[in-house]
Formats: sequence, C-alpha cells, structure tokens
Amino acid sequence: MNLRILDEPTLRRLVDMPAAIAAVREGFDALHTGAVDAPVRTALAEGDDTTLVMPARLRDGSALGLKVVAVRPGNRDRGLPAIHAVTLLLDPVTGVPSAVLDAEWLTALRTGAATGVATDLLARSDAAVLGVVGAGAQAFHQVEAVAAVRSIERVRVASRSGASAVRLAERLVAEGVVARAEGSASAEAAVRGADIVVTVTDSSRPVIDDGWVTAGTHLNAVGGYRRDMQELPSALVARADLLVVDQVEAALAEAGDCTTPLAAGLIRPTDLIALGALTSGDHPGRTGPDEVTVFKSVGNAVQDLMVARLALERAEAS
Repeated sequence: MNLRILDEPTLRRLVDMPAAIAAVREGFDALHTGAVDAPVRTALAEGDDTTLVMPARLRDGSALGLKVVAVRPGNRDRGLPAIHAVTLLLDPVTGVPSAVLDAEWLTALRTGAATGVATDLLARSDAAVLGVVGAGAQAFHQVEAVAAVRSIERVRVASRSGASAVRLAERLVAEGVVARAEGSASAEAAVRGADIVVTVTDSSRPVIDDGWVTAGTHLNAVGGYRRDMQELPSALVARADLLVVDQVEAALAEAGDCTTPLAAGLIRPTDLIALGALTSGDHPGRTGPDEVTVFKSVGNAVQDLMVARLALERAEAS
C-alpha cells in the first residue's frame, strides 16, 4: 500500500484559498446535479462533545473519501484545539487507502471556501466592510475567503472573550488587512453598517440582533452545526430575501438557525435554497442591492472530498 500522509505544512504549501474556493464551488455543482453521494453525516453527541463521520464519493468514480471530526469545546480549557479531524481518501475502484490528510487546517480552509463561494454569489459587488462575530480557529479563514472574492477595506471583529478578537485583529493587521477588535460586548459595533457579516461561534442563542442588520447585507452563519445551536435571530432569518444552505436535507436535520424559525412557523422548508442551485446557474441569487441574504452552513463532505482530492493531485504532481 502506497499511502501518502499529508500533514498541515504540506497542505498549506499545496492548496491556497482561491484554489479551495474553486474546488468547493465545483463540489456544490456536483452535489446539486446528483453527481456526488454525500449523505447527511452521522453525529455522535454527548453533552457539548460531538463526533462527526462524513463520507462522500463522486459517481464518476474519480474520488472517494471519509472525514472524521471530533469537536470538543472543553479542549479550550485544556490548552488544546477544540476541533480535531482527519480525512481518508481511498482508491474508488480497489478501495485501497491512498492518502491520510491532517484535516484540522483543511476543515477551516474548506469551511472558509464555502463562505467564499456564497459571498461571491450573494454579496453586493461593492461590499467593503466585513463584520465578524467569533474569533476562534475558523475565523481567520473566513476573513481570508471573503477577501478573496470582495475588495474588503475594513474588518471589525468581536468575540465573547474579547481577547480572541484582539488576537485575530492583530493577525489580520500583520497580513496587511485593516482590522479592529471591538471587544467582548460589542458585537453590535462589528455588525451594524457592515456589508458582509460572518458569525462563527458555537452559541446556543443568537449572537446578533435583527435590528443591527441593514438592507443589502449578506450574512454567513457558519458556526452552528446542531439543532440546539443558533447564531442568527429567527426574525432575521425570516425576513431574509434569500436563505441559502449548503444542503437542504442537512440544514433541516442539523441547523438550528433554520429549524428554530421553521418550528415557529416563520419560514417553510421550501424557503431553503441549496448553494449548488446558485453555482450551477439554476437560481439567480441576489437580484437587487437592498436584499438581505443569508448563507447558513453546517458543512458537507463534498467540500472535504474536493479539497482533499486537489491536495492529493498536487502532491502526486510535485
């Protein structure tokens, strides 16, 4: 067995954000057209701890893979990352394992890439101010992805602790981004007047208010991945002109940002639009500058499969 081990430094060298955005966009096309099998993931939950198993295969026989993600919020108190993940690629014909990829950084990259795809299709073309609520391990790549598809002039960051917002802002400034930390109690300062908003938290209740969001704003809610998590207020989701999700079935099964307003009768299942409908051109996306648009993501295995395949292809070619 010629099994390749691709660690984080190798993956950073092989795949950048623009390439990841292109690969993830191709994956959402495949998901929408039925060219990929990506069942709703299996979740093993105990308290705040969750272990996710996410398989996917391209039906043309070109890729087959599986990701396992362990989410342990308590690791923050242990001085460890809250998310650990590994991706396994197999030969689609023989089933022989071909690569094992360190998927912690790769998960952050592909999650950002999905935000990049959605933002490219839904945010106003003149969007320049980004507000970020949440400053954990995923947040930097969210900013990186948005900046890859829009000319961002300012980034405003807020987090529950405040200290993580300062660290993220300092990292962004070191990368040449105009960024400012708004402190632990000032999510409003980060969101109000922003053209694009990203929420990347594991909160069980909304982290922003409906009244902070003005006409024309695009929001990416990417932190919540269970029905008991909710980053956006139900009133905001209900008034959105477009509610886009990575996969309708997964959103209805896992996304509290969708299931909570759905249970309250504020939205209908038919209000949810798959991102692949936009990438494929079957849905026009934003049609006016004053529309409020929302992308709610819980993640999909096709994102991991497409980015992992790209990394392996580049590793084999180098």
